Amino acid sequence: MDKKKRIVIALGGNALGNTLPEQMAAVKITSKAIVDLIEEGCEVVIAHGNGPQVGMINNAMSALSREDPNQPNTPLSVCVAMSQAYIGYDLQNALREELLNRNITHIPVATMITQIRVDSDDPAFLNPSKPIGHFMTKEQAQEAEEKYGYIMREDAGRGYRRVVASPKPAQIIEIGAIRTLVDSGQLVIACGGGGIPVTLNGNHLKGASAVIDKDFASELLAEELDADVLIILTAVEKVAVNFGKPEEKWLDNLTTAEARTYMDEGHFAPGSMLPKVQAAVKFAESKEGRTALITLLEKAREGILGKTGTHIHR
Repeated sequence: MDKKKRIVIALGGNALGNTLPEQMAAVKITSKAIVDLIEEGCEVVIAHGNGPQVGMINNAMSALSREDPNQPNTPLSVCVAMSQAYIGYDLQNALREELLNRNITHIPVATMITQIRVDSDDPAFLNPSKPIGHFMTKEQAQEAEEKYGYIMREDAGRGYRRVVASPKPAQIIEIGAIRTLVDSGQLVIACGGGGIPVTLNGNHLKGASAVIDKDFASELLAEELDADVLIILTAVEKVAVNFGKPEEKWLDNLTTAEARTYMDEGHFAPGSMLPKVQAAVKFAESKEGRTALITLLEKAREGILGKTGTHIHR
């Protein structure tokens, strides 16, 4: 590589597993791919999703409140905070071990519990659509609505689930601390699960019943840290148009204008590839010379060298 690049990596759920044992195994593989990039001379910052983990924590805390009437219901924002610490604990230890295994002894690893401000008047709050937690019967759903004020929706004949808003991230509260750690040479894990969603009332931060898309949070983190590259890791090596059809086409390079055209034509699935492409386009357009890369975890090193993945630029 010609110069040291600052890279923000958005890890998807496949990089972390779905259970405690799966996560312990997955972070070891994930750490190898991340340290590969460090060995290429990159300065790396890590963000990640938390779908399975926050669901597990939310279910466990809900079960506790059902079993013990004295235990209050745990707010979703607190569950997100728990997931950040739990994932960060495993991930930072796996990264530290992998660095030391390669005789890289000068890079400390730290997890920052990160709050992200969302706007209380974000339109997403008017139409909560993100399902979380376990499935319930109609009677259980009615009880949750009455007891906790949850919004419950029937989910494709499988039962009822709680739905929450997914507002856009507006401000990373701890960005100053994150920037200081990154600038001092530390390997930082931040904005886990899209960040703990909070709203601002005067000087008071209040947890919101919401989840923030980790790709949009990672994009904001990359902008705030003046990163050169945003890597969004997913389950495919490249982005495709006409995905799954006979005329399927895998894309190596995309201008932001081309990506917008494909989005307008409906090529990318909402809740899947669409937010990744939207985040990539936003980052690539935010400053001259910035590039986004969408690829597989195990292809990240080849991707940053320009050998694979979908590269999105102005």
